[in-house]
Amino acid sequence: MAFGVYVHWPFCAAKCPYCDFNSHVREQIEEDAWVDGIMSELGWVAQKQGDRPVVETIFFGGGTPSLLQGKSVGRILQKIAALWPMANDAEITLEANPASADAARFADYRAAGVNRVSLGVQALNDADLKRLGRLHDVAEAKAALKMAMGVFDRVSLDLIYARPDQTDAQWRSELREALSFGTEHLSLYQLTIEPETPYALLHRNGSLQIPDDDIAAGLYETTQEMTQAAGVPAYEVSNHARPGAESRHNLIYWRYGDYAGVGPGAHGRLSLDGQRTATAAIKLPERWRDCVGKSGHGFSERMAISSDEAAREHLLMNLRLAEGIDLAAYETRWGTRPDAAKIAAMEQQGFVAVKDGILTATPSGRLLLNRVIEELLN
Repeated sequence: MAFGVYVHWPFCAAKCPYCDFNSHVREQIEEDAWVDGIMSELGWVAQKQGDRPVVETIFFGGGTPSLLQGKSVGRILQKIAALWPMANDAEITLEANPASADAARFADYRAAGVNRVSLGVQALNDADLKRLGRLHDVAEAKAALKMAMGVFDRVSLDLIYARPDQTDAQWRSELREALSFGTEHLSLYQLTIEPETPYALLHRNGSLQIPDDDIAAGLYETTQEMTQAAGVPAYEVSNHARPGAESRHNLIYWRYGDYAGVGPGAHGRLSLDGQRTATAAIKLPERWRDCVGKSGHGFSERMAISSDEAAREHLLMNLRLAEGIDLAAYETRWGTRPDAAKIAAMEQQGFVAVKDGILTATPSGRLLLNRVIEELLN
C-alpha cells in the first residue's frame, strides 16, 4: 500500500472569505520554531509506526506553504528522509499562491527537492479574484504560472467555478484560456458555501448569490466536456490530468491508503499495530505549538476506526475516482461489499456501472455522489 506524508502550513497573508481550511493570518511568524514543531511531530508519528513504510509522496498544503523559505522546506524534507525510506521517484508537491511566488523562492524549492507545484490561481478575471479575496490579479497569476512551468516539470493549476453571476459562456472562455496554458493537471472546484465563513453570512442575508443547482450542474458538465476534449480528462470529481500526470499523493487519499498528517489541523490515516487509525491535530496554531512543546506532538485525536467505518470511508473516497473500485479487492480488505441488489438499482437509474468486477460512478452518479454512496451503504 502506498504511503504519503502531508505537511500543513497554517499561515496565510490574508484569509479568503470562501475558505474553511485551517488557515490563519499572523503579523509575525517565527518560521524556524514552527518548522521545529513539524519535525518533532514527524518523529512522533514515525516512532508510533514501528515498521516504517516507503514514502511515495509528500504534500505541503495550507494555508500558504509558498510563504515558507526554501531552507525550511529543505529541513522538513531532510527530516522525512531521515525517518522513513524514500522512493527514488517520490512525488513532492508544494501548494503556491501567485501573490507569494518569485523566481528565487521557486528555485530554492526545486533545490530542496520539490518536484511538483500546485498553483492556486482560482479565477482568470480580476473582478472575481477581488471578490474571492485573492491578493493577486490575473497578470500576476499568469506570471507566476509561467515562472512555475519554467522551474518545475510538473505544475497543476487550480480554478473555482460556479462563482457569483458566472454564466456558461464566461466559464467556457475562462476554461479555454486555462487549458491553453498546457499544464499537465488542473483542479477545478465548484464554489460551495461553507458554514462559518464570511461567504456563508453574505449568502444567508442575500448579499451573495451563487448559481443554482441546475446551472452549477451545467457548468460541471461543461467542465467535463472541455477537459476531455483537451486531453486532460477527469480522473476524480474535481481533478483532471493528462494520462500518467495524476496527483499520486491525492490518489493515496482516494484509494484509501496510509498517510501521515502533521502540522496544525492536519488529519492522517495510519495502520498502527494492525489497526486503521485516524489522527487529527489541534487546529489553533499556538495551542498546537504548545502541545508539541509538552508532548512531542499536537494531536488532539488518535482514534481506532472500526472495520465497518473504514469500509464506508474507503467506498466514499474510492468512488470519487473515474477508475472506480475493485469489488473483490474491497471485500478481501474489509470482509464486506455493497449489496448486489442496491448496486443493481443504482445501475438501472444510471448512477453506477459494473464491468469486470469494477464498480464506478457514472458522470451522472458523480454529480450526486453522496446520495449514491448513502444508497449503497444503508
